[in-house]
Order: sequence, then structure tokens, then C-alpha cells
Amino acid sequence: MKLKLMIAATAIALASGGARAQETIKVGHIQPLTGSVAYNGTANVKGARLAVEQRNAAGGVLGKQIELITEDGQCQPAKSVNAAEKLIQRDKVPVVIGAFCSTATLAVMPIAQKYGVPLLTGVSSNETLTEKGNTWFFRATDTDPLLAHTFAKVLTDELKLKKVAYVGVNDDFGRGSVEGFEREITALGGETVAKEFFEHGTTDFYTILAKLRTSGADGLFVAAETQDGSTFVKQMAEFGLELKVFGVGSWATPDFMNLAGTAANGIYAMVPYVSTMDTPENQAFVAEYTKKYDEAPGKYGAAGYNTANIVMEAIERAGSTDPAAIREALAKTDYTGPNGHFIFDEKGQALGFYVALVQLQDGTAKIVSLAKTQH
Repeated sequence: MKLKLMIAATAIALASGGARAQETIKVGHIQPLTGSVAYNGTANVKGARLAVEQRNAAGGVLGKQIELITEDGQCQPAKSVNAAEKLIQRDKVPVVIGAFCSTATLAVMPIAQKYGVPLLTGVSSNETLTEKGNTWFFRATDTDPLLAHTFAKVLTDELKLKKVAYVGVNDDFGRGSVEGFEREITALGGETVAKEFFEHGTTDFYTILAKLRTSGADGLFVAAETQDGSTFVKQMAEFGLELKVFGVGSWATPDFMNLAGTAANGIYAMVPYVSTMDTPENQAFVAEYTKKYDEAPGKYGAAGYNTANIVMEAIERAGSTDPAAIREALAKTDYTGPNGHFIFDEKGQALGFYVALVQLQDGTAKIVSLAKTQH
């Protein structure tokens, strides 16, 4: 009798556990949580978690709570692919957000297409991603050429650039950013005098800095994330190299400005989000993010917040957790976030949101120019 009761109790427990598992809607999330881009990936997770917590507190989606399952892709293609396989095959997620670095996202895109699961990035900016014809892929951020085209003339007029050096991380993001800005600045009369690339996690930039010193450059474009970028500008200051610096990446984030300190002063950065954007949606977001994390959000916190909200709205609109239905709903996105309005074009590229040119000074990012993204 006791054995029968134990079996019955176990069966009930398993059944209730299965029922609880079905009460959540799982959303996959691939970000770099370790390695040289961990600062930025962690900020993305913070933004996504805030969005999920807000939605769950308001009743969830389709009457269920959202469960965000985050995997560490380290911004490496192989690790990001393994993370995607795990999320789709084992966790059975119907949608994935990620994978931060353009090279890693590019590797994950065929996996999403193979299994018929929509993939949304809020960070990867290499323009070729939305030119692959992958109907399962969407991008809710800018592209490198878009930022270059929007702000190149403002920069050349503001900084009076004549001879420009380019430095970028040696991946699809860095190479694409350098190519895009070099093209636009050259068209405006700028001359390229040096072009250098470095690997993620580089700690010694003195060889590159020595080349820059003899290049004759009066302006320096840099494409880098928090750890690499802060190390670069601090070593540049130690080296006594004075150039007008502008770039893309993590320049306007709290983490970068804290790590770089006074070496960040005067840098111009082009970003899809800055916490000083003056919209009601952003004011509310900054207040909630700061309350929860005791710091203002940067572009990666906003990216995590936006992508999580876009996905949750798509699931609600689809009325289903079927991946194909979510993909169709994502294509019809009409979302307003902290940095503006997001809709997707036929290639899955978001348009309508704002991008900003800012200048850093004493830990703050002053908006120099603001523009709405468009074709």
C-alpha cells in the first residue's frame, strides 16, 4: 500500500511539474557573458530582464509568464551556434534574441533558418546580415553604413577632418564600420592615412599607437566595445597622442565612461541610444532601469529592453507560440521604445527609431545631433 501511495504521489508531482513547465513561454537569449565583451552582454541581459519583469507583473503574455533563458555565446561563432542549438533543441524556445557580435549572429542565422525559429538581434550592425535573404532574421538596430551616412557630414564639419586614420576590432562589426565610415568620409574629401585592426581582448595597443603618431592623421575613427575601447583610449592618453577621436561601439555606455575615466573626454560617438534622449518612453525607461540597477542605461541595456518587448508583443499578436506565427507577427512589428518607433522593412531591418551623435565629457554624453532612421 505504501509503495502504491509513493508511486501515486510521484506521478502527481511529475504531472504538476509538467503543468508548471507549460505555464511559461520560453524566450531564448544569446549574449556574451564572459570574455572581452561581457560588460556589454551583461547590460543587454539587464535590459531584457527588466522588460520581462515588467510584462510578467502586468499579467504576462497570452496569460502565461515569460521565461527568459540566457546562454553565453562569448561573441564567438562556434559557442553561439552551440547556444542556439541548445535553446532550440533542448529548451524548445519558439524565438531567439541574439547573438550580439555580428560574426556570432551571422553564424546563428542558418541555425534559425534550419529549424524555422525567428532570430532577432538588437546589436549586430554589419549591413550584410539583412542582405542574406534569411526571412527568419530581424534586426532592431542601426547598420554601420546607416550611421556613417547619417553623421559623416556632421563630423567632418564639426571636426574639420582632412586626414583620417581608422582602427577597428578584427571582426564583421569592426571591418564593416571602418569600411562604411571610410567610404562616406572619403566622399566628403577626407584622406585615409592609416588603417589598423586588433583582436578582441587586446591589452597592448602601443604598436598601433606608434603607427598612428607617424601617420599624419588629424582625426581617428575607432570601432570597439567597452573593454577594448577603454584600454585603447587610456593607452592613447598615456602615449601622449592627441587626435580628434570619433567612433562606434560602446563609447557612450556607463561602463565605458567609468573604465576610461578622463581619457574619454572629447570623444564623439554615434549610437542608437543614449539615456539623455528626451522622450516620455525613455524617461520612464531610465527611471525604472536606474531604480533596479542603480545606474543609467546605455545602448546595450536599451537594446535588450527593446528586443525583449518586440518579441513579447509579437507572441501576443500571434496568439500562439508557434515559431512561424511569431515570425509573421514580428514582420508586422509596430513598437515604440525608449529611442523611438520600430517597424521592419521587407528585409527584416528596423526603421523609424532615432540615432544620436554625442560627445563625451566627465562621464556624460551630450547630444550633438539626433536623426530618425529611414531608407
